[in-house]
Amino acid sequence: MSEKEILMQVRDLSVEYNTRLGEVSAVDNVSFEIYKGEILGLVGESGCGKSTMGKALMRMIQPPGKITSGQIIVNGEDIMAYDQKQMRDFRGRKVSMIFQDPMTSLNPVQRVDEHIIEAIQVHEPDTNTTEALARAQTLIQRLGIRKNRMKSYPHQLSGGMRQRVMVGLGLVLNADLIIADEATTSLDVIVEAQLADQLRDIRETFGVSLLVITHNIALVAELSDRLAVMYAGHIVEMGDVESVFDTPLHPYTKGLLKSIPNIKLDDTEKLYKMPGEPPNLTHPPAGCRFHPRCPFAMSICSQVEPEFSEIVPGRMVKCWLYLDHPDKEEATIEVTA
Repeated sequence: MSEKEILMQVRDLSVEYNTRLGEVSAVDNVSFEIYKGEILGLVGESGCGKSTMGKALMRMIQPPGKITSGQIIVNGEDIMAYDQKQMRDFRGRKVSMIFQDPMTSLNPVQRVDEHIIEAIQVHEPDTNTTEALARAQTLIQRLGIRKNRMKSYPHQLSGGMRQRVMVGLGLVLNADLIIADEATTSLDVIVEAQLADQLRDIRETFGVSLLVITHNIALVAELSDRLAVMYAGHIVEMGDVESVFDTPLHPYTKGLLKSIPNIKLDDTEKLYKMPGEPPNLTHPPAGCRFHPRCPFAMSICSQVEPEFSEIVPGRMVKCWLYLDHPDKEEATIEVTA
């Protein structure tokens, strides 16, 4: 991966939410890169912090949440130093987002053409309405929506069409990166497959990078070039998608892949269920956050947090099974049931 050009560098990013029960560490000291022209999948169970991560990359965390530390470097500039005017220009022009539910993301009293024209003219005030409409029509047709649907309101469109409109809003300003946050959650499997094909075509046609945030492992297996696995606010494993699926390194990744429903299971086999529950992030476990549920846990796992380290070229993992430490012992810890 070293020969690929980096689009975005995330360094030591942390996000907290202030709640009645205390500070929730939703994203904790996370670092990774997104390369130009790649599709990066980000997976993990509900509550692991993946959607918070996506919003943080656009500095869209709202109170009671806040970004407490870290850098988000795009084209050599740290956007954490941007003021609000610079961020308004950055959002849409450099990075765009497709949200989970387009019905609540689109304005119900604006037509499709009005959504796209507004996006163009907010960022390019010198563009007149006729020019903006022509750009909108060209783009919408390339996304497989007929020209006559430009005058439709969101409630008059199918779920798949609404998502395509959201994709169009992400592309209309030639963004370098599109973050798709659970973009297929509300779609049936056929429309989901169509949208996955659409996202792949967008990468090929426009050269845009995509960060696909989802709990749907089958989707990222088909769509992504690289895969990042998130658990309790940490990225615990990262690598090219084939390697991660063929030889998962982190025990959480192994459990996640074993938990995928398999129609080939016979009557004597049961679907694997990962032991324990995700930790309370107001008081996360010391050391490795997965150790209370890990079948391979050692004494050090409950005492010292492992570094997110490159084990082999292109493969990153946050686990003591692959790291050395003076206090590392082979004694295992009993897994919490």
